[in-house]
Amino acid sequence: MIELEGVPELVDPVMVAAFEGWNDAGDAASAAVAHLEREWKGEVFAALDAEDYYDFQVNRPHIWLDGGVRRITWPTTRLSVVRIGSEDGPVKRRDLVLVRGIEPSMRWRSFCNEILGFAHELGVEMVVVLGALLGDTPHTRPVPVTSVTSDEDLARTLDLEESRYEGPTGIVGILQEACTHAGVPAVTLWAAVPHYVAQPPNPKASLALLHSLEDLLGLGMPLGDLPEDARAWQIGVDQLAAEDSEVAEYVKSLEEARDTADLPEASGEAIAKEFERYLRRRDGQPPGGGDQGSSYLRDPGSSRRGRPGRRPGEGGADDGRPEPGGDAED
Repeated sequence: MIELEGVPELVDPVMVAAFEGWNDAGDAASAAVAHLEREWKGEVFAALDAEDYYDFQVNRPHIWLDGGVRRITWPTTRLSVVRIGSEDGPVKRRDLVLVRGIEPSMRWRSFCNEILGFAHELGVEMVVVLGALLGDTPHTRPVPVTSVTSDEDLARTLDLEESRYEGPTGIVGILQEACTHAGVPAVTLWAAVPHYVAQPPNPKASLALLHSLEDLLGLGMPLGDLPEDARAWQIGVDQLAAEDSEVAEYVKSLEEARDTADLPEASGEAIAKEFERYLRRRDGQPPGGGDQGSSYLRDPGSSRRGRPGRRPGEGGADDGRPEPGGDAED
C-alpha cells in the first residue's frame, strides 16, 4: 500500500508520463513533460527507489557540487503534481500528476504496478503516456502525432485509434497495457521524429505533443519559449539540409509523399484545432466552456481519492497482447 499523507486531495487528476530511452526519440516526450513541470512549477512528492529498477552501469548517477558540498543524483522516476485553475476563476479546477523518469533496466511489471499504485491512491481518472519514434517524416511539415489506446470503450468514446501493433516494445507499451489490465483508462500520444535528424533536442516534436495533449484534455498548455525554439530548430535543420544536396533531395521526396498523402480537409481540421487552442490560451478555458476529451473523467468538483475497478497489480502487463501505437513504434 502506498501512503500519500503529504499530498492534498486532487481534483479530476490526470496522470501524464514520459520516459527517457527507447520510446523517446529526440528526447521529445520527456522534454514535453519537463517543460510542463517548469512552466507550472510542479512540486515533486515522490520518487521510485533507484535500486529497484536501474542498472547504474547503464544509467549512471551524477556527482555535482552544491555550494562546495558534493552530492549525487541517482537515475530514477519522479512524480510531481501541478494544480491548475481555481474554484472561482475562469479556468475550471484540474490537477495533473506528472511522471518523468528513465526507462527502467529491470522489473518492468513491478515498476508499472508501482506507478499504478500512485494513480489509484491519487484517484487518477486517466493516464496519458507521451512517446516519440523515428519515422519517414520531413522536418518541414507539421509533426504527425498518433493518439492510440488499448481500451476499446475509450477508443470509441474519444474517437481514438485502437492499437494493433505487434512486435518489440518499450516501457511506454508496457505501461499502456498495465493500465488496461488495471481498469485505468489510458492513451498514448506518439510523435514522429525525422530519422535523419534524430539527435536531441527536438522542440518541434515536443510542441506537437503538447498540442495533442491540449486537444485530448481540453486544457490550455503554457507554451513559453517552445514555439520560438521550434522555429529556430527548423531553421537550423533547413540550413544543414541545404548544405548537402543528397539530404535536400531526400527531404523534398518526403515532402512530396507527405503532401500527397494529406487530404485537403486535413489542413482545414488542423486550422480549426489551432484556432481552438488559441481560444483556450486566450480565455483560459475550452471554447464554449466545455471540457473536451473528458467524458471518461468524473464530474468537475469531485475530489475524492481512489476509483472503482481493479486494484493495480491484478492482471499482469506481460500477456502477449499487441503493443499500443499501431505502427507507432521505432
